[in-house]
Formats: sequence, structure tokens, C-alpha cells
Amino acid sequence: MTPASIADLLRPYLGSPVKPGQTHSEPPDWPRIYGQLAIYLDLIQKWNARINLTSIRAPEEIVRRHFGESLFVGAHLGACRTLLDFGSGAGFPGVPIQLLRPDLQVTLAESRARKAAFLNELVRTLDLPTEIWAGRVEAMPASRQFDAVALRAVDEMEAAVREASSRASGQLLIVRTTRSASYPGPAEQFAVDEPIPLPESKDGVLLIAHRL
Repeated sequence: MTPASIADLLRPYLGSPVKPGQTHSEPPDWPRIYGQLAIYLDLIQKWNARINLTSIRAPEEIVRRHFGESLFVGAHLGACRTLLDFGSGAGFPGVPIQLLRPDLQVTLAESRARKAAFLNELVRTLDLPTEIWAGRVEAMPASRQFDAVALRAVDEMEAAVREASSRASGQLLIVRTTRSASYPGPAEQFAVDEPIPLPESKDGVLLIAHRL
């Protein structure tokens, strides 16, 4: 797919206004982002022939579901310097957020060796400053804290949310495929916004929680 066709598919995910102060001062360099996403898509398709990076195979759906939803999360990200993508898989939502927010220090945590190898190749190919943590988040030093932690389509979501809560000094961003998204932490620790419906989705929501 061309950068122009990717841009057309992503339009519904980028239309929501962003409140002042939520992102960095420099506007996104969209021509650069669309070009990098085209390279990203090509790399996913090549690796998907060897390992199961994603069950979604149609390029248009990869752009919508993976790139679009990830950029939607990034557009709602509050002011922060560090972000942990918990259970990154093929890099979602962390890599599109890194493209959108080059000011961030993004860490992609992925415990499965072959997917971590893909992430290393992806970061090298796109020349990103992104860190890869090739292991379980629980194995990180207890001192590792992040301004924001994002979770999307991770295994054992409830346990992952509990661990993510202990790593997030500012906010949690959780993408769920149902509107019955569970509370991300003890009531005394987080205030949870109203779920935000995902564009082009019947029941997907973005849940944002802020540490008190």
C-alpha cells in the first residue's frame, strides 16, 4: 500500500480534536509518518509469512485495526516523557505512538522471542529510538516506572492490568474489545474517565485512568 492510501484509511482515527497540552508542541509530520507506516506494513506482511505476528492478514484491516487504533490511543495520550507498551506483540500500540510522538521514550515489552526479534528488526529498519524489553514486564527491576502504560489485546488482561498499574506513575491507557472494560486498579489509586468508543468498531473502547 502507498502512503497516500494508508492516509485515506486512517482518516477516521485522526479526526478527534486533541485538547491543548495533551501532545508535544510540534505538530506531527504526517508525510513522514505515513511513509514509515508503509514500510512497517510491508515488514509485517513479510514476517507474517514465517511467524504469526497478527491474525489479521488483509493490509487494509492491519492499517485500520492496528495502525489506526494505536494512533487513536496516541492522540489521547496526556503529557508524558516515558511510555511502556505492555505486551507489544507486533508493536501495537507502541510503535505508531512513537512515530506520532518522537519526543517520547517508548519501551516495547514482549516476552515471546520471535516477536521480540521482529520488534528489533522493525526499530532498526525505521531508525527509531525505541527500547525493546525482550521479557516479561514482571521481570523488570522494581524501580522501572513509566509516565504512561498502554495495553492492547494482551493475554490474561486482568493480571496484566494489575502489573501495569504498579508501573504507571501517571496514567493507564487500555484498549478493550468490549464496553464492559474492567476497572484498572484500586479506587484509591486511579480515577477512570468514561470509556471512549474506538472509531470503526462496534464495541471497542479506550479506557484512560489517571493516578491520583
